[in-house]
Amino acid sequence: MKKITRLLFLAVAFLFTGITMAQSTVTGTIMDAEMNAPLPGANIIEKGTTNGVSSDFDGKFTITTRSVNTILVVSYVGYEAKTYTITGTRDLGQIALNSDNTLEEVVIVGSGVIDLAEDRATPIAVSTIKRSEIQERAVGNVEVSEIIKNTPSVYVSGQSGFGDSQLFLRGFDQTNIAVLLNGQPVNGMEDGKVYWSNWAGIADVANGVQVQRGLGSSKLAISSVGGTMNLIMKSTDRTKGGFARFMGGNDSYFKGTVSYDTGLNENGWSFSVLLDHWQAHRKWAQGTFGSGQTYFLSAGYKPNENHTFNVLLTGAPQQHGQRWSQSEETLKETPKFNQHWGYTEGLNGNQYSEKIQSERTNYYHKPVFNLNWDWELSEKSELSTVAYASWGRGGGTGDRGRGRLRTADGQMDYFAIEQQALADNNGIGNESGESNSSYIRRSSVNNHSWYGLVTNFSHDLTDNLSFNVGADIRLYRGDHFRQATDFYGLSGWANDRPDGGIITETFDAKPWASLFNYADKDQRMAYDYSENINYQGAFGQIEYANDNFSVFFQGAVSNQSYQRDGRFDNGGGEGLGKSEKLNKMGYNLKGGVSYAIDPATSRIYLNAGFYSRQPFLDNIFKDIRGSNQILSPEVDNEEITSIELGYKFKVENFRADFNFYYTDWDNRVILGFDRLDNGTPNDDTDDIEINIFDRGVRQIHRGVELDMEYRLSNILSLTGYLSGGSWEYDGTSDVSVYDDRTGNLISETSGTNRDGIKITNAPQFTAGFGARAKVTDGLSLYGNINYYERIFMNDGNDVQTENVGTLRPYSMTDLGLSYNFEFGGQRLTLVGNVYNLFDQERIQFTDNFGVVKSNGMTFNASVKYIF
Repeated sequence: MKKITRLLFLAVAFLFTGITMAQSTVTGTIMDAEMNAPLPGANIIEKGTTNGVSSDFDGKFTITTRSVNTILVVSYVGYEAKTYTITGTRDLGQIALNSDNTLEEVVIVGSGVIDLAEDRATPIAVSTIKRSEIQERAVGNVEVSEIIKNTPSVYVSGQSGFGDSQLFLRGFDQTNIAVLLNGQPVNGMEDGKVYWSNWAGIADVANGVQVQRGLGSSKLAISSVGGTMNLIMKSTDRTKGGFARFMGGNDSYFKGTVSYDTGLNENGWSFSVLLDHWQAHRKWAQGTFGSGQTYFLSAGYKPNENHTFNVLLTGAPQQHGQRWSQSEETLKETPKFNQHWGYTEGLNGNQYSEKIQSERTNYYHKPVFNLNWDWELSEKSELSTVAYASWGRGGGTGDRGRGRLRTADGQMDYFAIEQQALADNNGIGNESGESNSSYIRRSSVNNHSWYGLVTNFSHDLTDNLSFNVGADIRLYRGDHFRQATDFYGLSGWANDRPDGGIITETFDAKPWASLFNYADKDQRMAYDYSENINYQGAFGQIEYANDNFSVFFQGAVSNQSYQRDGRFDNGGGEGLGKSEKLNKMGYNLKGGVSYAIDPATSRIYLNAGFYSRQPFLDNIFKDIRGSNQILSPEVDNEEITSIELGYKFKVENFRADFNFYYTDWDNRVILGFDRLDNGTPNDDTDDIEINIFDRGVRQIHRGVELDMEYRLSNILSLTGYLSGGSWEYDGTSDVSVYDDRTGNLISETSGTNRDGIKITNAPQFTAGFGARAKVTDGLSLYGNINYYERIFMNDGNDVQTENVGTLRPYSMTDLGLSYNFEFGGQRLTLVGNVYNLFDQERIQFTDNFGVVKSNGMTFNASVKYIF
């Protein structure tokens, strides 16, 4: 027995020795090829095994292989992977990784509900901006939407205030571009609007942004017209470390940021936190002050290989002064002029903390909670779910009453307004006969609560055939009312409630205060109502793909219910109560096919789709502010038909993507607001506020796009794009005008001719060129030129009925640099950017009230300490 035991022991020892001798130790350092900076957290995996390590803070790694002859795969998010054949212990030295143009594996958790282009074999028209570029060019006094401005068919305008920009994609405005945050819909449920100021901190925490033009790859029951913008926030599965950054810019802009990631500990937990504060006395134009914070808290838990959880809470409370359109003559004389602001020093014992105050101030705080769960059921099946909630609080300020007074140079004269109020006999504004000499600042409040769930099950039936199904559920309630913000010497405000009550309380237009401190029902004025929207959607996709050929089909169906709850009835009494609940069914169908002419270099594809999209709630009711009455006849679904043909080519260091698209958008409703003169041109006190419904509108958008990139070497890379379109109305529409106060029909016009009228305010031809050069180790220069042409002007009417010419073509040039270096044994990064380098002030778009010009030259610079 002892002899047998001894023989077994020797056999095991020999086997163990053999295994040990078959191992190899491999070392190296992972570097960014362009920036010559270490890449911490890069993955080094022994191919065909689960054996792997991550690079450390300095990009270094050591891995012990399981076989003496093996293959190592080196990869990093947003970079092209490299493979190495290993035959024994060796040092690979510096491994330089080149950036690619995808977001594969950019999201560790929640990836199953985030529709990235890489998740589907059949291509789409897509552009991707990676974290490194976002951190360099889109952090600070820059709009979040500007992250994607260097891509075909994209136009960003109206950046006069912090977060006030407008985004256009293939000629469609941002209400018709689906914006997603980690799979969570962002567009307003009531009107589709996106307020970029609510997402000011996204650039600091984004792993990447992907813009999918046209049909896109989204499986959700959403049906965007122009495309989809995916904002991908960083996961908590990151290496240990953090940074502190200080940034300054033009017009006293300052931003301070701290961030820390714990990395994944041995118990499967990881935590991330980011906090920052920013402020400026203006963005560029007068009165466009701003300040705010960003907070991002995230926790991840990975108990085993099958489950991954991630929870995050983020928000960007902010306030900023706005600048709206003005006459071209005014801006020629004073380019930075803004009619909405003034000084408050000297008012009522200097009770105002702000020395500068704007009649038009936006303030908002929107905490967002997001829970992701990825469950790998098997090697072929996965279930991904995201549950989310957001609680928006805040609004925008404006005038109430007709007693506005200005200084000689056109600014708000708050001191004169206060003196006017103090001369009032009883201090109650807006009493009978006083409407011309009363003035207060009010806030239009938009509070909402939004809860949702998106879930997606995916399964590989074979190596070539896969399908996924899922659901999209949303519950939304929005509360809308007005409240007094500043009385300017008055003690109350009358004749602005149906019950005749007097408003005596004011509420600060501050983002943190707005979370809990807003008017009770007896202190609300002008209007007070809620909007309730419930949404249920189901979607599915099946795709077959091999090396040369792919084909897919998607389908989605959804039900959306609308209900208004009116607390004012504009005639006294107890309010209107709840309206009839209206349900609308919608659906979309998409299909596509692709063929690889050469699997390694070129592929051609065709996608087509049809959407039956429910109308926005604000287009359902005759007078959304004052009436529960649903328009008759009811507003039907919009119908969108889209086709796109594409070709992708890639060889060595060059790639080119070509796209042709055609979109037919029919049965659209355009809602407008205006004032109708009541027969006294020189007296606007009796003007009638009106709602304008333009129904049955049809638009045709067609165009071509070319997107290119050429990497000459690790020292120089070039990018460029061209896009040309023809976007115009087709046929006729019916226009109805209602009195906003009474809801009565004022006029109705059938068969308004829109045929051939061009879509305004977005350039129908764009071109761009970009370059990045590595000057020396750690130092890189980069720049972009964007050119815009054929921006058709508004004809000055609420319903566009004639072409009145185009704006002057213009270009904008941005320039920047980044420098990574060590100082005193610490890693530092310097980044500097100049936007609109040649200080061109150009008209970006027009509306009924004037023009909106671009900002002149702006800049920022930052230093980041990485630890």
